[in-house]
Amino acid sequence: MLWSVLKILIFVLLVVAITFGVSFLMETDQLVLVTMFGREFALTPLSAAIAALLLLLAVWIVLRVAGLLVATFRFLNGDETALSRYWDRRSERKGYEAFADGMLALASGEGRLAIRKAERAEGYLNRPELTNLLVAQAAEMAGDRAKATETYKALVQRDATRFVGIRGLMRQKLEVGDTETALALAEKAFVLRPQHGEVQDTLLQLQAGSENWTGARATLAAKLKSGSLPRDVHKRRDAVLALAHARDALAAGQIEEARKDATEANRLSPDLVPAAVMAARMAIEEGKPRVATKVIRKAWDKAPHPDLAAAFAEIEPTESPEERLKRFRVLFSKHPDDPEVKLLKAELNIAAEDYAAARAALGDLAETAPTARSLTIMAAIERGQGAEDHHVRAWLAKAVTASRGPQWTCEACGHVHADWHPVCEHCDRFDTLAWIEAPQSNAALAATAPMLPLIVGALERPQSDAEEAEIVVIDPEEKDDEAATEADAPAPEAETEEDDRPSAPAAN
Repeated sequence: MLWSVLKILIFVLLVVAITFGVSFLMETDQLVLVTMFGREFALTPLSAAIAALLLLLAVWIVLRVAGLLVATFRFLNGDETALSRYWDRRSERKGYEAFADGMLALASGEGRLAIRKAERAEGYLNRPELTNLLVAQAAEMAGDRAKATETYKALVQRDATRFVGIRGLMRQKLEVGDTETALALAEKAFVLRPQHGEVQDTLLQLQAGSENWTGARATLAAKLKSGSLPRDVHKRRDAVLALAHARDALAAGQIEEARKDATEANRLSPDLVPAAVMAARMAIEEGKPRVATKVIRKAWDKAPHPDLAAAFAEIEPTESPEERLKRFRVLFSKHPDDPEVKLLKAELNIAAEDYAAARAALGDLAETAPTARSLTIMAAIERGQGAEDHHVRAWLAKAVTASRGPQWTCEACGHVHADWHPVCEHCDRFDTLAWIEAPQSNAALAATAPMLPLIVGALERPQSDAEEAEIVVIDPEEKDDEAATEADAPAPEAETEEDDRPSAPAAN
């Protein structure tokens, strides 16, 4: 506010001063004599002042015209001038306008339009590091893979855009399944930007897929150093890589290296079941049963697992079932309510032929959480206690559609593996296998489930030894073929004796 008042005051003072000056010059009676080109001019003071201003204006115009002529000459000569800068600014403005239009077209999903705008922007800007990137992305959107590849290769030629070009080519190779070339490109991109999260993850995945465990461990260490990976996750994945390397070393006959890596994997992640099993078996072969027992018990305390129980049994392979049952009590004391503990205890009691204890150990697991394993154990208990065959078969029939229980299942794609692997065999994802119960497919059981009530009902029906029935499932097509065959066959003679064997009921 104060500055505005001050500006108004200054303007008023200037107007007053000019007015006073003009009035003073008009009231002056003296003349100003000006000699020019041998002639003398007599001017009043006011006329002289106006003439002086006009003269200054003329000189300024002459200087500007002269500057324009010089600039034109320099422009024609190829030198940078204000005129060239003007045209440059105009081209730059149009170029950035075209580039902005291309970005909007790309965001709108109009790939072809974005390419045209980017090419127009390049004609104005001559900035390939900007326009080529837009062209490449637009070409990918438009499905023009050849143009995208060509543009990414052009980006690789410049230092400022080399990483962007390599990353684009890497992603293209991954899309077509060329993992070998993608791995080479990922390694180059990692050298340029070792802290780039996407490149780290891609390189780790490709190295694990190609079983380059040493390189994968180095990449994993770089992720930890860059702060993009928590320390506990790093220890787990480093243990997985060490275990994978130990398996390869064992397969190659490098026993010492395999033992070293297996021990390292178990130290990094004691709850990694395959690492604990391998470390325990290596200790058993080395004649160190106490070390093997310690390793297995530590892993068992985290979560019971049948592979741990199998390795624990291998510590004393010649012991009797009673002795084994007694030695396993240290495992039974941990997680007594865990289904795996109940199943293991029941199996060991069956091996010791103590079927009553096996039934007590199993409890109601076969009814509350039926799996193929629990139902099979129940069938064995029934058999051991002298139950009739149809009761045993009924339990086995129920196991047909029961869950398989926990298995090594990929958490990314749901693929079930018979054994643990560091990389999923189906989706090639690293460290995604977990010991969980895989969901059953309804389609896989569609043909079996409708038959189960008939089978189980027939098996559970009490029958005498003389009337023992055989359950036969007949395919409708086979049934039609048999009917046709019987129709064409000659009628049996009246004297033919009937078969003594009882007829078998058929369940369709």
